[in-house]
Amino acid sequence: MAINAFGRGRESDYEGQPSSSSPSSSSGSAASGGLTAFIDQGSEFEGKLSFRDTVRIDGCFRGEITSENTLIVGESGEIDAEIRSKTVVVSGTVHGNVIAEAKVVLHKSAHVEGDIQTPSIVVEEGAMITGKISMGGSKSGSASLKAVTSTSKSDDEDATKSTNG
Repeated sequence: MAINAFGRGRESDYEGQPSSSSPSSSSGSAASGGLTAFIDQGSEFEGKLSFRDTVRIDGCFRGEITSENTLIVGESGEIDAEIRSKTVVVSGTVHGNVIAEAKVVLHKSAHVEGDIQTPSIVVEEGAMITGKISMGGSKSGSASLKAVTSTSKSDDEDATKSTNG
């Protein structure tokens, strides 16, 4: 999938699918939600950004972001904006509130200063959040929280058992 070329090499972080997806399901076309725009490190934009497919930002952006699909904030990405998207994946810095219709993924290098509203959140150990997290109001009526740690296998199993009940 196109995301793999620019992402961290794990499609499951972005689409909720295993990285062994078939080529026919990951054509990379705009209709399938492939990466359609890339704002590289060193670029700076200000204003309103609205898009339908997946966009990755590794530069600086200030303003408002609205998406019907996925916003990926790369490790060098610096966002000072209110974000509304289906899925938000953060490896860089976000200053502003994040509203995600489906899921928020915070990698270990993520720094978020603002409130997060989403039905599902994945937080890697090391990610930093200053703000409140609201989970609920999803269409399915259920919210999920997943903590990801980098400990030994037996510790992971214990953490999974305590997180899942």
